[in-house]
Amino acid sequence: MAAFDLQVNGYAGVDFNGDLLSADELGRVCDALSKDGVGGILATFITDDLGVMCSRMENLVRIREENREWRDLIRGIHIEGPFLNETRGYIGAHPVEHAKRADIESMERLLDAAGGLTKIVTLAPERDEGFAVTRFLVERGICVAAGHCDPPVEELKGAIGAGLKMFTHLGNGCPMALNRHDNIIQRVLSLRDDLWISFIPDGAHVPFATLKNYLDLVGTDRVVMVTDAIAAAGMGPGDYHFLGRDVRIGDDLVARSPDGSHLIGSTITMPRVAENLERELGFPESEIRKLIEENPRTLIEESK
Repeated sequence: MAAFDLQVNGYAGVDFNGDLLSADELGRVCDALSKDGVGGILATFITDDLGVMCSRMENLVRIREENREWRDLIRGIHIEGPFLNETRGYIGAHPVEHAKRADIESMERLLDAAGGLTKIVTLAPERDEGFAVTRFLVERGICVAAGHCDPPVEELKGAIGAGLKMFTHLGNGCPMALNRHDNIIQRVLSLRDDLWISFIPDGAHVPFATLKNYLDLVGTDRVVMVTDAIAAAGMGPGDYHFLGRDVRIGDDLVARSPDGSHLIGSTITMPRVAENLERELGFPESEIRKLIEENPRTLIEESK
């Protein structure tokens, strides 16, 4: 089984969202991912100053060209931000000071920096006036995902009509306390036939009982599992400094802020994803392969 992970921020102590990524570090990431049975990833870059995001992507693109095996493993780039809802809770671990409304000029800068490797862009539909950036990306064969957002259901329908294809890590990127009926999770579930949906199956981002309920409702044909891994993935419990902040990994291998108040990315690996799907949800190998290998590839191919 060669998993394809659509959301990897870092791995094995290496942060894609750092300013000093080296060839040695990229090699270490690729070796670790390969040993964990991962056949492809989208390197994920999160919200920051636009120039900083561009320089980080340009650096990765340049280093990736040095080695064919690295090119084969890093299949593309997932740009998550900066066009996200800046409201507390919805912004999640993204730095709120760099969240901004979507505009085509900024999007063009990001795409140029990614060197033609952009496969997914996650944005907030309510921060994309007239869905202009969504349409711009769809015309270029790029999968547009909603995430870290709170659009009303009619606005979400409008975004889908403009070409929105996916929702990023449902159940996360939103406040812990929501209206019990009218909330972004229920809106997405109501439009499940029109969207691909990704989940982080570590038991912390979405409890397994809740994940089972979601999957019972939406099925598995248009679902992908992602790790949303940060640099601490695969490193074990301890205190680390990644993504410009302190991170504490507990014995449960969940990344939280030092005070334990909120999650900061994920440290789950694809072997653990497969194990969780089998042990906690009772999925057979064929279904697991579908969720972590076949569906992610199908989603990317559909968007071309």
